[in-house]
Order: sequence, then C-alpha cells, then structure tokens
Amino acid sequence: MPGGVAKDGMMLRLTLTLACLAVPAVAQTPMTAAEFEAYVEGRIMSFGSEGDPTFGVEQYLPNRRVIWSTGNGECTNGVWYESKGDICFRYDGDPEAKCWSIYREDNGIRAIFTTRPNTTVIFEAEDYTVPLICGNLSS
Repeated sequence: MPGGVAKDGMMLRLTLTLACLAVPAVAQTPMTAAEFEAYVEGRIMSFGSEGDPTFGVEQYLPNRRVIWSTGNGECTNGVWYESKGDICFRYDGDPEAKCWSIYREDNGIRAIFTTRPNTTVIFEAEDYTVPLICGNLSS
C-alpha cells in the first residue's frame, strides 16, 4: 500500500505538470500607447486583412498624427490616442473614432477592430520607403 500512495502522488504531480504546460503562462496583452508609439512613429506601414491584402496604408507622424490612405490617392489626416486600453484613431470629417486592440506578433502587428466587434482584423504587411502620394491633401 505505501508504494501505491507514492505512485498515485507521482502520477498526480505528472498530470498537474502536463496540465500547466498545456495552458499559456501569460495571456497576450494589447500594446500600450507607449509601446505602439515606439513601434510606429516615423514609419509608413501597409495593412492587409484576410479578404483584402491591400486594406490600406498609414503614415505615422510625430505627436500621434497620422495620414491614412486606402491606396487610391485619397488620404485623410487624423490623430491616434489610447482609450480604455485600445488604440483609437479619429480622422478629419469622420465623427466616429476607430478603435483597435493591437498586438505585437513575430511578423508585425495584428489589430482587432473594437469599435464594431467581430468585424475586422488587420495585419501589418510591409513598410513603405517612399512618402504617401495624396492627391487631395496639400503639403
């Protein structure tokens, strides 16, 4: 009997250890405003979604200013800010803020649209090395 108790205890420890390994130690958390700013400022980044590899391009300027383009030569000025843990964008002429939970991944960032949940997820595609060409904005 004493051998059975030790064997049962060892099996219990092994089962608990394997169960702990199956669960991630830390859940992935969204980027903070400081992390996002450090990652994007000064860059021109393109984004794609599952159904649209050319979702759009955003230029990240100092002081949390941005220029967004869907790639058609039309651009929109905006700003970004943190709200309730999300990164939100407000663009000229659009009263509705566009908020995202943004995650850093091995191949870039992934953003989940939280303004209207379960609608859009975008992924960082590539950096542009030339400025945006915006036919509708003056310098």
